[in-house]
Amino acid sequence: MKKLMMVVICILALALCTASAFAQADTLKVDYFANANTAGAPDGTFRIDNPGTYANGNICASVFVFDPYQELSECCSCLVTPDGLRTLSVDTDLTSNPLTGVALTTGVIKVVSTIPVAGACPLPTAVHPAAAIRSWGTHIQNSNFAETETPSQDATLSSGEITRLARDCTAVSIVGSGKGVCTCGSGD
Repeated sequence: MKKLMMVVICILALALCTASAFAQADTLKVDYFANANTAGAPDGTFRIDNPGTYANGNICASVFVFDPYQELSECCSCLVTPDGLRTLSVDTDLTSNPLTGVALTTGVIKVVSTIPVAGACPLPTAVHPAAAIRSWGTHIQNSNFAETETPSQDATLSSGEITRLARDCTAVSIVGSGKGVCTCGSGD
């Protein structure tokens, strides 16, 4: 009886843990940037692709740019069609309109693959995840500003993270007066 009870408790614990997180690949991507807005350094790029795996086609890449102190600096949402590619400039699209007015040189980029709203991608003040995104970033290295490019990392998207990202972007839309909103670069 004790053994059965332990199995039931373990199954319930596992179910609770998995219910609070979206462990699907290609829902949340995390990357970083360095040496942005730095004299003599090249501009970094951030590329986003929709491989066409989402059944309804188009997706939104909800982008959240954080400063080194974990504060949201900019957010936006970009439409990406099946097999489409968006190319965003780190200097121009992701860090040129910071909420605080202070240009970032380093930070974190999070992208959540989300469902379009009436065919469009509004500012991500509500986040409705859908697994269907890939991304890559160029990284400007400290020594001689050499460039490297790597795929962004998959991360587990919890319901708490969804709430926090949407709440922070809502605050940007309320207090930013146009500041804190990134742009979607080229493509699609």
